[in-house]
Amino acid sequence: MLKEKLNNIQKKSLKGRFLLVLGILFFLIYLVLGLMIMFWKKLPLNMEPMYRYAFGILLILYSGVRFLRLINSNTE
Repeated sequence: MLKEKLNNIQKKSLKGRFLLVLGILFFLIYLVLGLMIMFWKKLPLNMEPMYRYAFGILLILYSGVRFLRLINSNTE
């Protein structure tokens, strides 16, 4: 199964590979941003802790959705 996915990535055009890398980059950006908002106390946001955690969880869930869409689009 892993060999099929690697073979599928190698068959993609340059544009397809660039979009794959861009998708992975934005997945990581949203994930790290959500974690930063939740756990970095010196981040200059004037939000109550409950709202910080809620916003961080929302960003992490959105990064998960982006990752699932990326994986599903990669199998085609």
